[in-house]
Amino acid sequence: MIEDPRTVEPPAPLPAADGLFSVSPHAAHLNHGSFGAVPVPVQRVQERLRVEHEQDPDGFFADLPARVAAARTLIAAELETDPDRLAFVPNVTEAVAIALASIPLAPGDRILVTDHGYGSVVQAAARRAAETGAEVVVAPVPLDAPDEHAVREAVLAAVDERVTVAVLDQLTSPTARLVAGPALLAELRARGVTTVVDGAHAPGMLPAPIDPNADFWFGNLHKWAFAPRATGVLAVRPEWTGRVRPLALSWEHDKGFPYSVEWRGTCDYTPWLAAPAGFALLRELGHPAVTAHNTALAAYGLRTLVERTGLEPLPATAGVWMRTVRLPAGHGETEAQVRELMAEVWQRLGTRIAVRPWAGGGVLRVSAQLYNRPAEYERLADGLAELLKG
Repeated sequence: MIEDPRTVEPPAPLPAADGLFSVSPHAAHLNHGSFGAVPVPVQRVQERLRVEHEQDPDGFFADLPARVAAARTLIAAELETDPDRLAFVPNVTEAVAIALASIPLAPGDRILVTDHGYGSVVQAAARRAAETGAEVVVAPVPLDAPDEHAVREAVLAAVDERVTVAVLDQLTSPTARLVAGPALLAELRARGVTTVVDGAHAPGMLPAPIDPNADFWFGNLHKWAFAPRATGVLAVRPEWTGRVRPLALSWEHDKGFPYSVEWRGTCDYTPWLAAPAGFALLRELGHPAVTAHNTALAAYGLRTLVERTGLEPLPATAGVWMRTVRLPAGHGETEAQVRELMAEVWQRLGTRIAVRPWAGGGVLRVSAQLYNRPAEYERLADGLAELLKG
């Protein structure tokens, strides 16, 4: 879906969100989608847990497996899934490594990814292929693919009888597009393809994000679900739970999934224990109100960038709190150019953005969260127009 930027007006701020974040007021943080920002009430929950931890370390660790399981049960309810098929993990980078290590592969098998995939996830697929004699094939998805149907057809065009695993984004990180939608996952299951879904941006943003046809699904809670870093979850279809291979053995290994994945020795578990407070805050604010605000603000950010810079808007997915534009040829085509542009935008404009390299012109992504204001996108647009002239 390509939005008509001319029809979008900025939303009014949510009064309940005033003072909710500790993001610096002296910078425009338009990149919530990368690392998130933990609300102050959730920070306080984690701080209390850290104090409790230090007051009685032995007791804290003795009770941890049960407390982590209780937190997991709360998160599973928010994600509308079974807690026995869900495990806490630090992030999707670790989750994809666990998923790929659990899937048997043989020489000649193919792992399908797309050219919109997140870098470390694609690298994990490449490493697993090298270890097993499989190979990675890339499905090109046009940046201007107009809708979910066009994206699905682009992915399926790359699926042949040798593709045994597909590693796909639910919402792509660089382009904020829906890829692993219900229709595509159902079709891949019908073809016997094992699906590994990177839902990094889904929790907190999309309702009931775990598709029943996904064999492995993982998402980050620190982006849009208001959880502390580093908190992610890995969901596994029941037929795979007994075959999950943790990255390391632990004292909880004999209990099987999810305990075998979650127990990590002397690690900091306070982010996981505090994660339910993030979802509770989202419910308190009203998820429909947050969605309406953030979707409208992201769309206004797109409108402003398009009107004031002349950049090309890329198709957007309904209900997503991010938008993207295409940079002109010669800008953001390499990692070096991307790093230089982001650094210049920060140094000159005091603005954080996400840019990913793309042949023919990079992709610039802006996010929208409750602490953002329309003037921040306007400042970026005016400054970027000048930077791109230089």
